[in-house]
Amino acid sequence: MPVLRLIARPMLASMFLAGGLDAVRNPARLVPAAAKVVQPLAEQLPALKDRTEQAVRLNGAVQLAAGTLLALGRKPRIAALVLAATLVPTTWAGHRFWEADTPEEREQQMIHFLKNVSMMGGLLLAAADTGGRPSLAWRGRHAVHTARHDVALAGRTARATGRPAARAGRLSAHLSH
Repeated sequence: MPVLRLIARPMLASMFLAGGLDAVRNPARLVPAAAKVVQPLAEQLPALKDRTEQAVRLNGAVQLAAGTLLALGRKPRIAALVLAATLVPTTWAGHRFWEADTPEEREQQMIHFLKNVSMMGGLLLAAADTGGRPSLAWRGRHAVHTARHDVALAGRTARATGRPAARAGRLSAHLSH
């Protein structure tokens, strides 16, 4: 399985590396589509007003950084989650098939939308991949089971050693009178 991860992670990251680099270098081409997502947010957060180009560059930089981490296998679960998070506004802004004017354009945008949904699925699987190690949920359940076992064992040990100790104490008290 490690060879599979060694190959699959860079493959999954490749689109984010290319797209992120392009967004950092050439944000102007993406600004019109991104404005559909950034401008409604700018109404709620005035600091974003007239900052669509910076938002595109920031999203691209995050994709480039997280894509690099995923491709290199460094913090791959966190990198996959970050990439999944950046994919939401990218997809929402760039592939609004429901607004397409022609059936051909609608079909193309729907294909790209579904491609991004598919990539989101792959990223979520990568985020859940523990690399063969037990998951946090399993570790938590195992820790609870172990703690319960240890408490039960301590109780049985206390009862088993407590009775003879109590008898010895009573006998010692009786003999000293």
